[in-house]
Amino acid sequence: MERKEFLRSLGAGAAFALTFPCIHGCSSDGEDLDMKPVPTGVDFTIDLDSAEGEGLQNNGDFILKNDVVVVKNLEGNFVAASQICSHQQTDQVRFLEEDGGIFRCFTHGSEFDQNGTPLNNITSNPLKIFNTELNGSILRVFE
Repeated sequence: MERKEFLRSLGAGAAFALTFPCIHGCSSDGEDLDMKPVPTGVDFTIDLDSAEGEGLQNNGDFILKNDVVVVKNLEGNFVAASQICSHQQTDQVRFLEEDGGIFRCFTHGSEFDQNGTPLNNITSNPLKIFNTELNGSILRVFE
């Protein structure tokens, strides 16, 4: 093999070796996503006077517990939604204060209102919302 042919074959092989992992890593088939089931049978309490409840003292605050995003919304009401997105079941749903308070999944950008209704066209599947009940300083989140 001549030097020119050797370098040409090395160049193609090196290019393949460098681009294959990137192409595979950038695929959108969802194989690499850490998919989780939407929580079911949810029924837990949070003592708002405890260290855990400190994360819910101010309007706009939220905490994550048992794959649920528990929020004290901008009006001071408690709302609870699945942390697992209805789009591709990743656990990246969080509460944002923009637009009066919305839920956003940081995996692909799905957005939902506080009733779970999708706000953009990434998904048409609603986000699961749970009931909340406040008795004194004990907040119950349940189905």
